Amino acid sequence: MSDQEPAPPSLSYAALFLRFLRFGLLAFGGPVAQIAMIRRDLVDQEGWISSAHFNRLLAVLQVLPGPEAHELCVHLGMRAKGRIGGLLAGLGFMLPGFLIMLGIGWAYVSLTPVMGLLAGAFLGVQSAVVAVVMRAVHKIGAHILEDRWLWAVAAIGFVATLAETGFWIVLIAGGAAYAFIKAGRRVSALIVMAIALAAAVALYLWANPTNLHGAASSADPTAWAMLWTGLKAGLLTFGGAYTAIPYVRADTVGRGLIDDGTFLDGLAFAGVIPAPLVIFCTFVGFVVGGWAGALAMTAGVFLPAFAFSMIFYERLEAVVADERLHRVLAGVAAAVVGIIAATSLQLGLTTLQRAPSIPIALLIFAAALAAVWFWKSRYAAAVVLAMSALAGWALFR
Repeated sequence: MSDQEPAPPSLSYAALFLRFLRFGLLAFGGPVAQIAMIRRDLVDQEGWISSAHFNRLLAVLQVLPGPEAHELCVHLGMRAKGRIGGLLAGLGFMLPGFLIMLGIGWAYVSLTPVMGLLAGAFLGVQSAVVAVVMRAVHKIGAHILEDRWLWAVAAIGFVATLAETGFWIVLIAGGAAYAFIKAGRRVSALIVMAIALAAAVALYLWANPTNLHGAASSADPTAWAMLWTGLKAGLLTFGGAYTAIPYVRADTVGRGLIDDGTFLDGLAFAGVIPAPLVIFCTFVGFVVGGWAGALAMTAGVFLPAFAFSMIFYERLEAVVADERLHRVLAGVAAAVVGIIAATSLQLGLTTLQRAPSIPIALLIFAAALAAVWFWKSRYAAAVVLAMSALAGWALFR
């Protein structure tokens, strides 16, 4: 048997784009289902890459920020047709969800009277979204929180977020502290955490002199501001697209640009269309800044996913092998778990305050949580969101 690494078939640029466009059209069920679909077609059936190489590639991409399935498409497109192929593959995979979400954003903003008739449905689905996010926190935490120190970092991140500490302050402190703890220098870890917090606070105050917590004026944002919001989310999505939620929420809801209900609606729409979940940023960008805002925010979110695979992958394989980096990233990821958990709690409390009936909202939440917890299907979240919308429409009248 030959040990030679298999190669992708010879394809034109158009054929390559259409191949990954098909993946984009079928990208239901979140990253696990998306990656499984790509593996089945391109590894098991068509032999674009060996299984061992695919596993190693996936391990590297999971350490990096950004939607793994999208980054995987970019890299496989590069293997087939170079960097232009990577660009076409990535565009093909994200294009269906992007266009669908643009249409949803336009309808949501432009057809306000119609949307008003569906207010109960939106309240129902918002209760379910909180349940889906909480289930995601459990799934992410089960893979990340491997020892008591990581649990401690997550707990501190949870409390700090509820205290409205800037999220990236928590990330810096968590990553630095855990790296020193694993190196056997626990006193140094406390010192580093204090220094990191002080330095981060100073930098944050310099960048946002009006407010320590990231809230700014609700003046109309520019496309550049939306690009920056998306870029931050794209660079800080450790552990999957759910980790983008607190960052985007801080820059939009936290600045008074949209409310939590609209934000949750965007998450719900992203959960039922064929796309990486991070496509909710397109919806948020449209609601906040129209067509320009949607395009700018989407570009910011996906730019790191393209860049890491198309520019830095060869170097990153060597860097990611460094055990010291693993420790820092493990601490950052644990802090992210705490941040998402706190954000889901905040979203839940906001939803309860807006619900006409708290018992009905709690009932929809509990039913949705039970369904996504025990129903093992790639379509579970989408079906649960749709059923919750129907329940909200029927009950919140």
